[in-house]
Amino acid sequence: MLSRIDLRGRVPSPAELRAALPRAETDVDVVLDRVRPMVEAVHHRGVEAVLEFTEQFDGVRPRTVRVPAAAVEKAERDLDPAVREALLETIKRARLVHADQRRTDTTTQVVPGGTVTERWVPVQRVGLYAPGGLAVYPSSVVMNVVPAQTAGVESLVVCSPPQADFDGLPHPTVLAACALLGVDEVWAVGGAQAVALLAYGGTDTDGAELAPVDMVTGPGNIYLTAAKRLLRGLIGIDSEAGPTEIAILADETADPVHVAADLISQAEHDTLAASVLVTTSEELADKVDAELRRQVTATKHDERVTTALSGTQSGCVLVSDVDTGIKVVDAYAAEHLEIQTAGSRDVAARIRNAGAIFIGAYSPVSLGDYCAGSNHVLPTGGCARHSSGLSVQTFLKGIHVVDYSADALREVADKVIALANAEDLPAHGQAVAARFEK
Repeated sequence: MLSRIDLRGRVPSPAELRAALPRAETDVDVVLDRVRPMVEAVHHRGVEAVLEFTEQFDGVRPRTVRVPAAAVEKAERDLDPAVREALLETIKRARLVHADQRRTDTTTQVVPGGTVTERWVPVQRVGLYAPGGLAVYPSSVVMNVVPAQTAGVESLVVCSPPQADFDGLPHPTVLAACALLGVDEVWAVGGAQAVALLAYGGTDTDGAELAPVDMVTGPGNIYLTAAKRLLRGLIGIDSEAGPTEIAILADETADPVHVAADLISQAEHDTLAASVLVTTSEELADKVDAELRRQVTATKHDERVTTALSGTQSGCVLVSDVDTGIKVVDAYAAEHLEIQTAGSRDVAARIRNAGAIFIGAYSPVSLGDYCAGSNHVLPTGGCARHSSGLSVQTFLKGIHVVDYSADALREVADKVIALANAEDLPAHGQAVAARFEK
């Protein structure tokens, strides 16, 4: 089921690896011309345009864009007890991990009378997106809300697509997750129109004002990603998320049943989802293929999984040794990377590029999706080479506060003037000199 790339006996360069490794082909530029008019329509016509696009794409027209508080409360009351317990445990673990990420202000005395303080200030208002589509994602509500709340964001709004099956409201489990987290502002809007409305704000059908946000976070489809790209600058964004990815670095000690199950778990997200096995063992690769054939037929979304696993974005890479395997997975820079080798902790410590790393047989990606305490909003498409997943830091801005006395400025005035003149910006130097002229 998985196509194979045989790299045994050679160590390709990073450039060769980037070209050879499987990757989902998504080009946001292709849809920009379709999304731009939608963004402009929401900018100029607000909620009226949002409702038109919602009816066109979601097949339903909500009475209001903002979800009534009574609907959020009812969703929590009606929540299945087992799901409630699971969500509460997820929230508890996520809060525990994210609480340790909060940065503290630091003050450095550069010279007597001269200090620079770095203050960490939360973004004031944030829009958090929970996708709909092929699945329901209350877990994404948790992963967005918890770090924002921990950072101290003052105003939070959650957006999620309206559902025709639920009278134009977002899925009730998404609403219940919002209630459990204490989020009382929820909008029934999805896709590109959600990002545009978050950025520009508007007036709801009942006259309520929807205030614009400073930042939008959360994964979505290619149209939402295109809207993020178009509006970046007016708003901050977390990332341009692409299809989900799992890479597994495994040797002969790995259990093929586990490996196959984990590859399938990510493939069920989307037909474009990427599942990549990097292994030193051809025997393991053969056993994993056999397990995939057995397990896929038993899974609910077998057609979706089969399409993803047999697509060009998925595959098995054979390597001579674990050292080469590390080079391969570093070049791939997976959203999720599992290490199922002997000495897996030591191998994991050598990895530079991954959104999140899962060590050993009992740390599957599914654990991180829900209850590990880690965040599952992670960089895709190789962006883990330079970017991090969603965290408390995402919602904080570092501000340098400069506080110099007259004596401290006088001491360095000639240096400032010399550098200003060297850059042919004499007024910069004069701004310092003027303070000491009689």
